[in-house]
Amino acid sequence: MRIGIDLGGTKIEIIVLDADGTEILRRRVPTPQDGYDAIVSTLLALVKRTEQELGTNTTVGIATPGSVSPQTGRIKNSNTTALIGQPLREDLELAMGRPIRMANDANCMALSEAVDGAGAGYDVVFGAILGTGTGGGLAVAGQTILGRNAIAGEWGHNPMPWPTEEEWPGPKCYCGRTGCIETFLSGPGMVRDHRLHGGGEEDTALAIAQAAGEGDALAQATLDRYSQRLARGLASVINLVDPDVIVLGGGLSNIAWIYESVPRQWGRWIFSDHVVTELRPTSHGDSSGVRGAAWLWPL
Repeated sequence: MRIGIDLGGTKIEIIVLDADGTEILRRRVPTPQDGYDAIVSTLLALVKRTEQELGTNTTVGIATPGSVSPQTGRIKNSNTTALIGQPLREDLELAMGRPIRMANDANCMALSEAVDGAGAGYDVVFGAILGTGTGGGLAVAGQTILGRNAIAGEWGHNPMPWPTEEEWPGPKCYCGRTGCIETFLSGPGMVRDHRLHGGGEEDTALAIAQAAGEGDALAQATLDRYSQRLARGLASVINLVDPDVIVLGGGLSNIAWIYESVPRQWGRWIFSDHVVTELRPTSHGDSSGVRGAAWLWPL
């Protein structure tokens, strides 16, 4: 058996999987909002309680926002700011008395889908998260690819490829640059674009998609712009990585129309005479990250 933990900004989820990937146990608790020490204490308490119920110690893998810097061993690039600069893995290993494994939440999603999800049976799986932000992760031969700088797959903070005149230089991004893919393809990015083009008061991407389904012309135009931008963004991934399958997670991955529209368009920007890359939604939905954390330990 193996423990997987998804450390999110608002909730912490823990599961236990057996060797076949069958879920043995699952629970969620709110993520403490009163600092780093409280987060560490909550993680330790969850593992201790879970292992007491199992009657044995297990491997522990954790999906984190941000990643562990190879240079410092501390968390970087996390939207849970209390973690930034903290030696989370070192502190947890010291308290538990054993090694643990940690990876970015997008890498864990890609790994989960590569092991027994929408990418099972493929060698190269790219996982893209389309939600509050835009993240990415890469799994090859059933293992996550971290990269020398621990940023492999982070496509969201590249500029939107082949920008139109209207898109340049693009919206400001929290990373300090403008025109990042995330500013266009995240949920807030779609909402911003919808309002910029005279859209209504829909306050989420899914509300815009619903309005489009009900015949709202402005909402449909927003989806058209979004799907073309997603096609360009993923075309750049295919040109660089050439994955067998791209798996989409996050809230916007639930817009079914994307899976028809994007592959129909992306060939215009892919440097190939024919494109056979598959575009699929996650098999495990919101559970992909936590399952991938468990799979960080090999069988």
